[in-house]
Amino acid sequence: ILTPIWKSNSTNLRFRAILSAIATSWSVRSMIRILFLCHGNICRSPMAEFIMKDLVKKAGLEQSIQIESAATSTEEIGNPPARRKLAEHGISCDGHVARQLTNADYEKYDLLIGMDRANLRSMYRICGGDFADKMHLLMDFTNRPGEVADPWYTDDFDTTWRDVEEGCRGLLQKIISKEVRTSGQAGCQGSGN
Repeated sequence: ILTPIWKSNSTNLRFRAILSAIATSWSVRSMIRILFLCHGNICRSPMAEFIMKDLVKKAGLEQSIQIESAATSTEEIGNPPARRKLAEHGISCDGHVARQLTNADYEKYDLLIGMDRANLRSMYRICGGDFADKMHLLMDFTNRPGEVADPWYTDDFDTTWRDVEEGCRGLLQKIISKEVRTSGQAGCQGSGN
């Protein structure tokens, strides 16, 4: 005598395991994954990473948004970020070391946010283009689109901080108001206000 599939204990357990795996992958997929990028991953992109993490934590969205940063070059790989400006604002960046963007990061992250146009060109080159509209400039999420000031040349971390903080606040607001599409529909609506 054959037991119907819905009455079989082993089939039922397998089905529950499959449903559980699907539900887990859906909840993981619903997490928004952001990668901030600059040339060396020691000034602007780690500043954006840790400012955004702080803003996300204060908004109670830590379980919904994953944030990291990387470089478009290999020049600073393994070096720590410029910590002083973050520390002035009570933000720790302990454990961060510079790493380079890889082609695989394009699939892993929903948004790849560059600090300037040179970063965007390098991002396109490394990732082979931007077929899913995931790449943007951070300042495009503000009322004054453009580039984030680079303190490497000016040593003006105050201006960079203001640019990055404004960009991160604008990006978070667009995520909260669902003006940024992610998870298979990555892109941006209404950027460049």
